[in-house]
Amino acid sequence: MIDFLYGIDRTVLLFINATLANPVGDALWPLITRYDRFWAVRIVLLGAWLWLMIRGGVRGRTAALLVIPVLVCADQFNSAVVKELVGRLRPCHQIDGVTIVQGLHMLVDCGPGKSFAYSHAVNNFAVATVFSFYYRRWTWAFIAWASLVALSRVAVGVHYPSDIAGGACMGTAIAMLLIGIWTFVQRRWIPALTRLGKGRTDGQTSENPTPDA
Repeated sequence: MIDFLYGIDRTVLLFINATLANPVGDALWPLITRYDRFWAVRIVLLGAWLWLMIRGGVRGRTAALLVIPVLVCADQFNSAVVKELVGRLRPCHQIDGVTIVQGLHMLVDCGPGKSFAYSHAVNNFAVATVFSFYYRRWTWAFIAWASLVALSRVAVGVHYPSDIAGGACMGTAIAMLLIGIWTFVQRRWIPALTRLGKGRTDGQTSENPTPDA
């Protein structure tokens, strides 16, 4: 059964990476897969985050702040736990001088990292899930971008399709878990703290009335 599933994984990888290869894809896929390395993109993302903090209201600030622990937890769980436990080599890695998957159309360096799960898929889908929760009308855009970035790693030849599928599921699940925890805390404790603060304010007002003029 495992060999059968691996055969499908390998076939889909070669179909996307080699069979569908073309000059346009060869130029675009490396740019997409490395989008976060460009300073212009980093500045835009930072600017968008700051805009949410300053002008986004309660919803925008909540999403902007929540995305930080979600991203950290998703990335560290995958990198420090899942990848080490699974220990899967990338299809472009070599064993005894022979590439694991023959016939790959390499568009970027293979890199030394483990294969499962693809960290960018985990991270991008975690972020997409957070923003989709708070800005549901734009869900299609967030998921489409996360999917495009994930697919790019198959297209450039450094990850299996199952790496990105597993990463997408993992990132989504971690984000939903933390969103659920925050929503519970927000509904259970924040109103109580607000009422407590209001009660203290009212008490101080009654104990220290404003003197008559």
